[in-house]
Amino acid sequence: MNNLIKESLIKLKQKNITSPELDLRILLKHASKKNDEIILSNLNVDNIDIVKFKSYLQKRINRQPIAKIIKNKPFWKNDFYVNNFVLDPRPETELIIEEALNIFRNKNLKLKILDIGTGSGCLAVSLAKEFKNASITAIDISKEALEVAEKNLKIHSCYNQIQLKMIDYKIINSKFDLIVSNPPYLTNEQFNNADPEVRNFEPKLALVGGDDGLKFYREYSKNIKNLMNKRAYFICEIGINQRQDCEEIFENSGLNLNKIVNDLQGIERILSFSKI
Repeated sequence: MNNLIKESLIKLKQKNITSPELDLRILLKHASKKNDEIILSNLNVDNIDIVKFKSYLQKRINRQPIAKIIKNKPFWKNDFYVNNFVLDPRPETELIIEEALNIFRNKNLKLKILDIGTGSGCLAVSLAKEFKNASITAIDISKEALEVAEKNLKIHSCYNQIQLKMIDYKIINSKFDLIVSNPPYLTNEQFNNADPEVRNFEPKLALVGGDDGLKFYREYSKNIKNLMNKRAYFICEIGINQRQDCEEIFENSGLNLNKIVNDLQGIERILSFSKI
């Protein structure tokens, strides 16, 4: 193993990076002059743009997430452009797509879908790819986030299906068959104690849901039913240990909690509601 690899791995490990070898391979691949697979034990340094690589490595040592460095994050079946104005798409959020596919087995339905707090647009684009006849409204209150979403619409050729709007969902005057949301659900304390990757490089606006993390669920419990057609569904993500609180919050919402979906770690992560 050459010195560049050894020294880089030592630096990453000193900063308690959880997957130093994997991160190093990704950074080297994005600094490579060729499109070959990166094998650390047999790396030809001549194929690497060293200046670019050292710049990437320093950012990772400073605990910048890989996705923010390379401006790319895989989600569901596609890659998405990301920057510091949007939350990196996470695997647990893919469960929203899975649940939508469980509910609407016929992918040819002309669904009207609302994505609240679209961020990078990963949910809207993924749903558009699955439901080719769906008409999707993707909203956010962040202008910068919508610029990222627009970029992803362009990358994935979804302009004909997705309309982006900078609007508060409470003043929307339409009804939908499916509403999805991954709202901010961290408490201020959780955000302040989060890893530097989250605290310093993810938008606080997309993460913190008030003092107790439940602000948006309280709002949804009062307003979501007004946006739903008769046989509509609302699927949202929740934080760790929030299921019981959310059940109580939605008790008199006019919505019926049909299903609780656990993520791969066994954490209750997705709530699926229908209109009563």
